[in-house]
Amino acid sequence: MSLRLAAYAVCVEGGRVLLARYVNADGADHWTLPGGRVEQSEDPFDAVVREVAEETGCDAVVERLLGVDSRVIPAAEARGGAEHQNVGVFYRVRITGGRLRPEPDGDVAESAWTPIPEVARTPRASLVDVGLALSRTLPATGRVDPVPVGGLIRH
Repeated sequence: MSLRLAAYAVCVEGGRVLLARYVNADGADHWTLPGGRVEQSEDPFDAVVREVAEETGCDAVVERLLGVDSRVIPAAEARGGAEHQNVGVFYRVRITGGRLRPEPDGDVAESAWTPIPEVARTPRASLVDVGLALSRTLPATGRVDPVPVGGLIRH
């Protein structure tokens, strides 16, 4: 089993959420939250700020920790063909500068402010729903129910 620690930015302003359109090597795409893998010896707090800058071109500040999500992706559904666990640390962030742009030499083709009601009709990673639920409910435990994968929602 592989394990990945990641940090994700939940940036909600004026009824919109900042999403990034991820395109994988075979050209398939979906929308996700800005964020990604925490590098060796990196703090997730610093990683989320770095990831927002790399993927969107924007400067961000962390306002608060929202929670943690841990999910195991079965081997049959995982990209590498082996069972995979993703542990995501979610932060509420605020954009302080910069301009939206594609990720240079990366997997994010574009970033966009998406009206929250439109998210339900958008092909997306399940972590988008997790992040929005954490932001909306602010659970004392820092945890929300798992999001079922299927239809427009994928791992």
